[in-house]
This record gives sequence, structure tokens and C-alpha cells, in this order.
Amino acid sequence: MSAPEGLLDKMTGRWVLTGTIAKKPTTHDVDIDWVLNRQYIRIHEVSRDKDASGGIGYEAWIYIVWDPKLSEYALMWLDNTAATDFSSEGVGHAKPDGDRIPFIYSFADGSGIRTTFAYDRTTDTWAWTIHNLDKSGSASPFANVVLVRKD
Repeated sequence: MSAPEGLLDKMTGRWVLTGTIAKKPTTHDVDIDWVLNRQYIRIHEVSRDKDASGGIGYEAWIYIVWDPKLSEYALMWLDNTAATDFSSEGVGHAKPDGDRIPFIYSFADGSGIRTTFAYDRTTDTWAWTIHNLDKSGSASPFANVVLVRKD
């Protein structure tokens, strides 16, 4: 199966992300482009909030790739909240689901994270939701945000 045609192209551009993360309202600036011969989508997310020292409150570099052998997307999320050791637990995987990309991170203890990117063709917006999953698979919301184009 080839990558779902054009869905990642709909993600490129300059966006403003608004919504709630960890039950707090937030606004981030998000720039998304293709890199490395159009093999990866690169997302740079920066919050408008500042930390206690006046620096960036939150920053992330996120990479999405299509794996044709597994017919799925893979995602690596690197941010300033904690360093990663690049283990397989740090990579989310998603089977295409129409205009949704529902990534799952599975941890050794049976817990995980579900991060879903959903495109709305009518409004040309993206909704991102993040749910923490306990060992039984029960989900608790962590983030619910919408991306609207700057341009």
C-alpha cells in the first residue's frame, strides 16, 4: 500500500495551534515542511508561553515518515520536556484511517499514548488529540488542540 495520497501535503505550512494541553489553555506557532528529499514531514512547534527564566515554555521537533513495508506512518516526537534515548518505545505507529492518523506509542509496562492528527477538508484545519493510556487501555485526555493556517 502506498502512502495515502496528499494527506501529509495538507499538513505543510505555517499554523497557529490553540486549545488545551494538560488542562491549560495554550497557543503555539507551528511550521511544517517536507525535508530530506520529501521523505519526512518535519514539524517545529513552539509555545508562546515562556518558562520561569523567560525562555521558550515548550518546543518540539516532530518527524513523520511513511513506511511502505508496513503500510503505516511512524512518528518521532522530540521536545524540551525530556530527552529520549531513541528506543522503539519513543516511536509512534499509525495505520491510515481516512483523514486521520491515529498514532499509538506502546510502552513495556503496558501503558501508552494515543496521538491522533485529524484533517478537516471543509475548514482546512487539523485537530490534534493526545490521550494517555493506562495498562488496561483506558484513555485519559492530555491535549485537545486545533491548527489554523497563518497564511
